[in-house]
Amino acid sequence: MFIDQAGISLKAGDGGNGLVSFRREKYVPDGGPDGGDGGKGGDIWIKADANLRTLMDFRYKRHYKAEKGEDGKKKNMFGKHGEDLTLLVPCGTLIMNKETGELLADLVNPGDVFLAARGGKGGKGNPHYKSATRQAPNYAQAGVQGEELEVTLELKLIADIGLLGFPNVGKSTLLSVISEAQPKIANYHFTTLTPNLGVVKVKSGDSYVVADIPGLIEGAHEGVGLGLDFLRHVERTKILIHVLDAAGLEGRSPMDDFEKLNRELSLYAEDLGTKPQIVAANKADLLYDKSSLEEVKNYFINKDIPFYIISAATNEGIEELMLAAGEMLKLEEERIKEATEQQEQETAERVITVSKEKTPRFTVTKTDDGFDVAGDLVRKLVYQLNMESMDSLLHFHRVLEKHGVIQKLKDMGVQEGDTVRVLEVEFEFTEEFDPRN
Repeated sequence: MFIDQAGISLKAGDGGNGLVSFRREKYVPDGGPDGGDGGKGGDIWIKADANLRTLMDFRYKRHYKAEKGEDGKKKNMFGKHGEDLTLLVPCGTLIMNKETGELLADLVNPGDVFLAARGGKGGKGNPHYKSATRQAPNYAQAGVQGEELEVTLELKLIADIGLLGFPNVGKSTLLSVISEAQPKIANYHFTTLTPNLGVVKVKSGDSYVVADIPGLIEGAHEGVGLGLDFLRHVERTKILIHVLDAAGLEGRSPMDDFEKLNRELSLYAEDLGTKPQIVAANKADLLYDKSSLEEVKNYFINKDIPFYIISAATNEGIEELMLAAGEMLKLEEERIKEATEQQEQETAERVITVSKEKTPRFTVTKTDDGFDVAGDLVRKLVYQLNMESMDSLLHFHRVLEKHGVIQKLKDMGVQEGDTVRVLEVEFEFTEEFDPRN
């Protein structure tokens, strides 16, 4: 089974909690705090593996969770870090944010890796809160929650050359002849329902990967048939061999077939219609008189498109076709390399000159019944807040004050006794905050 799309949920490990503990030994009656820090939660990585060909594993398991960090221990012993989780995907996998559709990573080469979700930091133990005025802090920090994310994985086959053509023109047969691939072959439409890959070796010693892109039809760019599923795989190829039915067994014009499919490519993605192409007129063995192809040949020569008459059944013209494809591929790879180097240079210059605005760590919104405070800063604070601990409440207030949240509330007109909601925690504002009152 070939699976080229999957949606999965990721949850990085939560950080372990810091510990409230005091040294208690026989001859040390007043030992100080000795609570250890919590361990960091495990990260989730997604890595490209050359041995994989489908996303099938992700069809049966959709939820992935990294290990939580251990809580701190007595005697200032740190909790163990949670184990990272690495998910293996085929080369050519796109990773997209399921909610926004944003492309997060494109894992093209074997070993490419992407940090999809970061584990939470471990909380600090109570020794961190010891001071000259507080010798026995009864407060430790909770670990930070690990990141959560839903992503869509989409596989686009990586092939140097794509075999393109209407159903039943002989693409699968051609692939089986030029490589050791063994696609299913039969004389009916849509025998091939999944892309097949084959490695071609030519006399020059070069080798390249060829993909048999399943039969496309008119309206493919709008999803007719399995159009959208198949068209995405054309994007990865560097050049296309457009296979036509020279014998006209389906009663269609080879020129019309060529124009219709190229129109579908352009409508799906503008640059697809401009990919370098070679035309291979297949099933020449079924022609009684090959001179009938002169009109077709001249049509493509006038368009400056290389044209070859072949027969996948008898191997006629196959060697010449693949040598020409190899030469065209080399030229296209050199062009792509130069364009990539130029793009990298321009990107590097832009990074130097463009200054990025920092995302605010908190926001304050005035409502009819009070003030709402939100953002990454307070999200972490609230998760670590212990409402039963005076030290925890004092720490919470000090951090809000230090980062300007209290001042922002005052600037927006907060008054004594007004309701302030910090995410799901609700407080009554007071000028002189003291949780003991």
